[in-house]
Amino acid sequence: MPAAIYFLIGLGAGVLGGMFGIGGGIVIVPALVLFARFAPHMATGTSLAVFLLPVGALGAWSYYRTGNVRIGAALAIAAGVFFGGYVGARLAMQLSPLALRRAFAVLLALVAVRMWFGK
Repeated sequence: MPAAIYFLIGLGAGVLGGMFGIGGGIVIVPALVLFARFAPHMATGTSLAVFLLPVGALGAWSYYRTGNVRIGAALAIAAGVFFGGYVGARLAMQLSPLALRRAFAVLLALVAVRMWFGK
């Protein structure tokens, strides 16, 4: 999978993280499973590596030791999260609390439907 795809996943996670305070489990893991065709364990391990310090260091290390982390993908996603977090925070500041809450609810519903019916 090209680094550009991983960067776009990270950018999306960064924007959504900046807007809603979410990232790994709700955005990155499903995106890696659905778009990059990662196995769930590989997606989880790689997502933890993105947030290595301080959030996922020990968890990422456990996944890494069993071969379930893709370092290149984690670094590209982390770069996207870095820039996307800024963009998402700026976007969120433009929305009312009600609009932000509703946008988050729509995001969760879309992810749930895609995970339920996706392959």
